[in-house]
Amino acid sequence: MSNAPSTAVLVIVGAGPRATGLLERIAANAPELWGGDRKLLIHLVDPHPPGPGRIWRHGQSPLLRMNSMAEDVTMFTDETCAIDGPVRPGPSLAEWAASFSEGSQGPGHAPHADPDVLAELRTLAGTDFPTRRAQSAYLDWVFRRVLAELPSSVTVEWHRATATAVTDAPDGRQHVRLSGRTAPLGADRVVLAQGHLDSAPAVEHRARAAFARRHGRFHLPPSFSADADLSALRPGEHVVLRGFGLAFIDLMVLLTEGRGGTYRTESDGTLTYLPSGREPVLHVGSRRGVPYHSKTRYRLLGPRLPLPRYFGPGAVDTLVAAGRPLDLRRDVWPLMAKEIGFGHYHELFHAHPGRTALPWPEFLTAYDRFGWYSDEMAALITRAVPDPADRLDFEALDHPLRGLAFATPEAFRSHLRDHIARDVARREDAAHSADLGAFLALLSVYGQLPRLVAAGRLTARSAADDLDGWWHGFFSFLASGPPGFRLRQLLALSEAGLVHFLGADLRIGTDETTGTFTATSPTVPGRTVHATALVEAYLPGPNLDRTQDPLLRHLHREGTLTEEVIADSTHTHRSGRLRVTPSGGRVIDAGLGGPHPRLIALGAPTDSRAQAAFARPRTNAPSFRQNDAVARTLLRSLNAGPPSGPKDHGGSPVDLEARVGG
Repeated sequence: MSNAPSTAVLVIVGAGPRATGLLERIAANAPELWGGDRKLLIHLVDPHPPGPGRIWRHGQSPLLRMNSMAEDVTMFTDETCAIDGPVRPGPSLAEWAASFSEGSQGPGHAPHADPDVLAELRTLAGTDFPTRRAQSAYLDWVFRRVLAELPSSVTVEWHRATATAVTDAPDGRQHVRLSGRTAPLGADRVVLAQGHLDSAPAVEHRARAAFARRHGRFHLPPSFSADADLSALRPGEHVVLRGFGLAFIDLMVLLTEGRGGTYRTESDGTLTYLPSGREPVLHVGSRRGVPYHSKTRYRLLGPRLPLPRYFGPGAVDTLVAAGRPLDLRRDVWPLMAKEIGFGHYHELFHAHPGRTALPWPEFLTAYDRFGWYSDEMAALITRAVPDPADRLDFEALDHPLRGLAFATPEAFRSHLRDHIARDVARREDAAHSADLGAFLALLSVYGQLPRLVAAGRLTARSAADDLDGWWHGFFSFLASGPPGFRLRQLLALSEAGLVHFLGADLRIGTDETTGTFTATSPTVPGRTVHATALVEAYLPGPNLDRTQDPLLRHLHREGTLTEEVIADSTHTHRSGRLRVTPSGGRVIDAGLGGPHPRLIALGAPTDSRAQAAFARPRTNAPSFRQNDAVARTLLRSLNAGPPSGPKDHGGSPVDLEARVGG
């Protein structure tokens, strides 16, 4: 293939869902914005398969599942999306899987999936929680569909390699260096879309790793569970896991079912775990001391929620215009809480009116007037919602073990088992669909925060403690929990004596005399658990200083990337995220003191905090809005830019690792 002088070149580093979403928007907007004889060559750089990428690749345990229902995952825009480009509807994961009837090859082609995945797709219901391999097949199909929708003037080539450096060329373009390749790729624009990244261990974790080495013990720093090497954990070995979220759930699965154990369903519906004898003994605790709330497994019964109402663009504009430093908990959270409460009570009043004591219009008129934490609001809710179980209490939800202490581990075990069982039952009973209303409002609130953060109004202390501290944890605790069946498995493992609960405010120590890790919690005063292994059961956070991504490390070292730093007279908060412009995602270049003209970053490592893993249908997802804006900007700038000469192509097709379409 010859590279005509009129070819523009775009390099996208990372080929997972975010890159696929950007390509979909490029395909959708190209008929309007890409014309004439100009060609566009898009290089995708990723050692993992395009579409799924690393996190969603097929090559991981078939036991691992998503924590979203199949009907709540989509890669396609819909009528709710506030975008300038065209809406191009497409199937959600559930709708795509539904086309795989027995004997059918599905919509358009058979996905590159093994027989087990195909069997799963043929029986997958919308309210099922799919395996990650099923999602991998969906993402592979989406990627190939997007390639087919690109105009003939746009070619995509995949390099099975790692990007190691991006440098400014003398002609103003970019040179992208790849592992295992001598000649760099020449590019008119570069997009960084690597997704979630590994970080080198922090000082605290390095010290514990050194302790483990001295005593021949096991220590695992924060890591992605699917990639963790757990083979050194011995059968029967006592392991402390710090963290009770999704990473813990994955580790629990890999160390039990993943080692040959099975579950049996009893006549009363409860599960019994049948050990293989290869499992270690797990002791788990965290700051809250309880697992993340189970995901709901039902749909709204009332009408669609009219969101946002109290914490939308207008409210954010008002907060920004106030021109004073803001404290998230004092100034912003009451509006956020009122929005979430609105979602909860809207569903309760419309779907379960028999459990309310006022007509909805009367309640809403009063609700509009009162602040969330006012005495008047408390009185209104008490009068309108007779059963306390139907009322929304954020403080009780946030710290369910606060103020509780148990005399024995057995007493705490009984309490927590009851707490987990009640949570699962509530999240699977549509009589409590108000919880889903609150969840959907929580997502709406989440999507509004980046504009407020970008405006720089939050104090540094509040950004550190409230935004990246409390809010991130609280959101994950309520919204990012596991499917209910995972928590029923947790109860079965507890009954089998393979999982033990440590409590809240977990403290980890080391005992040089015994060479063991220690774990204590005020939930069971006086108890100290000794273990020969410690697992930090949570994901590594963003950190430019310790990132293990060679490209980000290079760009940060060279001063091209700027870390988000929020500072005032009382505090300095370094978030570890790279700064980008709020809408267009252009990297803030430390040397330039402003946006880099040719470098864009999207997704997880950036200071845009409202980037969920996947979009939920009909929610005007922030990722769709940003992908569309970036795609349109790229097409306009690349179409208007100077043509690339043949010498800048970066090599002939013979040098490329793979060609995936055109």
